[in-house]
Amino acid sequence: MRQQVEPIVLSPIYQELQKIAKSKSPKMRKNALLGLEFAEKCRVVEVELKDKESHDDLLLRIAIEWKCPIATNDRELRKKLRSAGIPVIFLRQKSRLEVDGNV
Repeated sequence: MRQQVEPIVLSPIYQELQKIAKSKSPKMRKNALLGLEFAEKCRVVEVELKDKESHDDLLLRIAIEWKCPIATNDRELRKKLRSAGIPVIFLRQKSRLEVDGNV
């Protein structure tokens, strides 16, 4: 049985992508713009970034609270998520999505 999936992006993550797309190195800008292009197809969910909480920590906290997988290609974040038992969706060979863990 297939479950209906609704992709979301957390508001602080969306805001960070916008900031990177305007200020960082050309490669970072390009990656941020690709992330924003994907984010436009998602629902933006308003959440608060706690005091001194990193964006990675926010994603980990929300994944644990909501019991949901996270899509990321960030190697360090993937390690943190997997060690917490959170399924991770990532891009493999620039063409297909793969899931690490049980969704």
